[in-house]
Amino acid sequence: MSAEFRWSGRLRAGLYASVVWPVVSLAAPADPAATSDMAVRLENPLAVPLLFEADPRLAAPCADTPGSGQPLSLAEAMDMALCRNPQARAAWAAVKVQAGGLGEARAAYWPRLNVGVNRLFSRTVYTDGELPDEDRVGTNRSVNLTWRLYDFGAREANLGVANRLLAAAIASRDATLQKLMSAVVDSYFDAVTAQAVHRARAEAVRMARATLEATERRETLGVAAGIDVLQARAALARAQLAAQRARGEQAKSASVLAFVMGLPGTAPVQLPDDLEAPDAPVVQDLVHWLAEARARHPGIRAAQAQREAAQAKVTATRAEGWPTLEVSRSDQVYGVPGQGLGGARSRVTTYGLALSIPLFEGFARVYKVSGVQAQAEQSAANLQNVVLQVSMDVVKAHADAASALDNLQASATLVDAAQAAVGSATRRYDKGVSDILELLSTQNTLADAHQERIRCLADWHAARLKLVAAAGVLGTLD
Repeated sequence: MSAEFRWSGRLRAGLYASVVWPVVSLAAPADPAATSDMAVRLENPLAVPLLFEADPRLAAPCADTPGSGQPLSLAEAMDMALCRNPQARAAWAAVKVQAGGLGEARAAYWPRLNVGVNRLFSRTVYTDGELPDEDRVGTNRSVNLTWRLYDFGAREANLGVANRLLAAAIASRDATLQKLMSAVVDSYFDAVTAQAVHRARAEAVRMARATLEATERRETLGVAAGIDVLQARAALARAQLAAQRARGEQAKSASVLAFVMGLPGTAPVQLPDDLEAPDAPVVQDLVHWLAEARARHPGIRAAQAQREAAQAKVTATRAEGWPTLEVSRSDQVYGVPGQGLGGARSRVTTYGLALSIPLFEGFARVYKVSGVQAQAEQSAANLQNVVLQVSMDVVKAHADAASALDNLQASATLVDAAQAAVGSATRRYDKGVSDILELLSTQNTLADAHQERIRCLADWHAARLKLVAAAGVLGTLD
């Protein structure tokens, strides 16, 4: 793939952060140390929210305008769009939410430690009057430690749910990036096409003006009729009108591209003059792309993780209805909390081993299990639907890419034939063998051929990248 499709720093880092090892790795990173750092951060939920901020490339502010002096590449357009797009930020926030859920699930394996301090005032009044009233002031302190030793797999199942939900959030974020990049591809090539069409229409105006000047000279010499001059002037007017329309389309598409990149619609965007024509373009067979999509598409991976999370939730819900075993220790100084001050300076230490056995919950557990089982069935059906939808998108994108490739090859033949026809018609007109209508007709055909060539080039580049996006691997290929 050409250099214009190699991703820039922020885009590469953003994509890698969205599919980081060990959850869903799409491409081997260049730096093994970076892989280890990413893995450690995912293993530590408290570090996950800092994953992006820790990368200096991602911490850098977004550029206000495209780089001046150089045409905007597709990779740079994607970089700017992903830097500003609120959907990308929302998807990353969803990852941080699930990372917090993973940390909460892991916290269930740790003991619980509570410390209490109470300042108490106690007054004892003797009603018989034999003893004076007694006032006492003291501070009660307590330390309680509780640790769940065994729960028949409830914590393990909840941890599995949290892990799979985090994997689903990461895959969903990658799917969001794929959609955003696909939208940038559409806007970018629309803008490049509109610019090239305007340039082709401007060239048609130049040719029409040159033809008019030649016809006027021929009329002056008496070898051309006045009707030929009128025909040439009409052709020039039509070419100028088409150029004006092309200029409007160019301005509109450039504004749309700037908006997609998160810039003001009036921001100047310098685009490349020409699209690169591939040397030997090929489209791999449909079976290859379907296999790629089923193995690597982030939407499918997210649906798979959600299905696994739903299945683990069934296990966790069942396990929550089983007994639990906890060990505890409690230390109280100067009385028991909530029971007033103790005698003198007392200290009480209590050790406990508690076995809790749920016997009857009003059939609530049965209903909970039934509910999560239904959710698991729903997740399985959703996975099948996602696989079918992705496969359909791949089939359509593959057909579009194959058609675009055929059109690309046909457009090259059309341009060659139209150029030869213009050359022949010009020579015939100069020799007085043909009339002005033949020359103008061939010039119009050449202008249309150039426009079709431009569109076919843009359609091929866009269709190729849309096929990669439909397979879910856009941004992971060089």
